[in-house]
Amino acid sequence: MKKHGILNSEITKVLTDLGHTDLVCIADAGLPIPSDTKKIDLALSKGFPSFVDVLRLVLDDMWIEKIYLAEEIKSHNPAVLEEIKRLTPDILIQWVTHEEFKKMSSKSKAIIRTGEMTPYANILLQSNVHFSEDSEK
Repeated sequence: MKKHGILNSEITKVLTDLGHTDLVCIADAGLPIPSDTKKIDLALSKGFPSFVDVLRLVLDDMWIEKIYLAEEIKSHNPAVLEEIKRLTPDILIQWVTHEEFKKMSSKSKAIIRTGEMTPYANILLQSNVHFSEDSEK
């Protein structure tokens, strides 16, 4: 559920409409996006905006209980993985294959496409509930 801040009206609408356990995907420029899944295309040029920049902004504006990552990121993109871990230290990571990730992403409320051009720079964010200031992420 939405916290505050993002100016992009499509992202704001998606975050505002989220319920508990709904999924949002932030993707690199190459992740296949099914035609029946909402695509919010932020990609302007190679590497811009970056996956990490978009992730940072969404993390600041969304209550998250779990993230899903493809196992392949461990060996093919350790730098982005380390940044994800740094940004989400208290959030459970669920590991899946890249093929399973693609299937799961098609069920997300939206896929936010970045200009990222590094492999497996994709994340599924599972929405949490926020009822009071005492609630956790």
